[in-house]
Amino acid sequence: MYRKVLVLSLLIVGSLMAVPAAFAGGPEFVYVESNVQSAGGNAIYAFQRSADGNLTLIHGSPFPAGGSGVQDASLALGPYDSDQNLIIDPSRQLLFAVNSGSDTIAVFHINSDGSLHAVNGSPFPSGGTNPVSVGLAGDTLFVVNKNGDFPRVSSVLPNYTAFRVNHDGSLSPVKGSTVSVALGSSPSQALVVPGTNLLFGADLFGGLMQSFRFDGDGHLHQNQPTALPPSEFPDPTAPRWPLGLITHPRLPLLYVGFVTINRLGVYRFDGDGHLHFLRSAPNSGVAICWLRTNRSGTRLYTSNTASATGDTSSVSVYDTSDPDNPRELQTVLLTGQGNARQIELSGDGRSLYVITGRFSPLIPNGQGNALHIFDIGSDGLVEEKTPIQLPVPAGTLSQGVAVYTPL
Repeated sequence: MYRKVLVLSLLIVGSLMAVPAAFAGGPEFVYVESNVQSAGGNAIYAFQRSADGNLTLIHGSPFPAGGSGVQDASLALGPYDSDQNLIIDPSRQLLFAVNSGSDTIAVFHINSDGSLHAVNGSPFPSGGTNPVSVGLAGDTLFVVNKNGDFPRVSSVLPNYTAFRVNHDGSLSPVKGSTVSVALGSSPSQALVVPGTNLLFGADLFGGLMQSFRFDGDGHLHQNQPTALPPSEFPDPTAPRWPLGLITHPRLPLLYVGFVTINRLGVYRFDGDGHLHFLRSAPNSGVAICWLRTNRSGTRLYTSNTASATGDTSSVSVYDTSDPDNPRELQTVLLTGQGNARQIELSGDGRSLYVITGRFSPLIPNGQGNALHIFDIGSDGLVEEKTPIQLPVPAGTLSQGVAVYTPL
């Protein structure tokens, strides 16, 4: 009982610390990673959000990340299945971004006008092959190295590892922190639970939920991985793939996308990070993959990568007023052609951002790579505005969305 109360208290404190101040007409900045494959081609697009929710490209954008992205012409699953490709430390005004094709992490200072400049020494080695996700707890940065960049897959095992974020924003490896997972398991996310010493991950092709505790030095201590519940997969041909993790902002609950059966999984966890499956809720889209919750925990948003026609995708809204029992309220098809990918909410919860790519041959080459903007009403339901097309080369799959609201 003590542990449960402790976790709940930490979640409440952590959520208050981690969420930016509400947007009140001042500047808010939105960032997207180009993921261009060419040497040194990866860069960060930066936009300023106005009071009416519209976005304007910031002068000097895109800002070079000093490395390369990934590109896989086969449109296969794996290389692009990840979340938290870029994140922000609002207290120190730092942005972290993966260079997935050159095995480095870029770190930027965020200027008052939203522009970026790289910290000294950036980018930094990622501690593995094909970094895809970063998570932050205080001055410790956790990195997931997927080793899923198919054209250059190596025998190096995928891993979860940690770095110390120094005073100047530079990164130093935490010796002895690396935890390797099975080759081909395709780890996808480093989800830190705010206010706790817990980290969750999803090994997509391994069909496993990873759970770690970390100490004050950043060392990771792995719990026994959790397989997805067989009872939820009555069709033995449906792979048991988890993708997309988010915790409730105040309660020890973890929500997970069950990709192949279009369901939202709900888990409860204890103070050590052990997971207990509660139930799943249906999703009206196809291939539910990425998740976010609002600050109050009353709404949950998902991006659903595919559709019945194969050339578009959707966003779903869930009522989580009863947090253990999510109830789908709305599913909206995205404008144009493209597959929905990573999502993020604005600081005031009035806008939802979705980046799209191209996963299907039914989508013409060059389509996707749009930043979709949704207004969120007082009831939590969404309505799409005109998307912004990113000027990246054909064959590129842009990734990651991060929002910075100055404190």
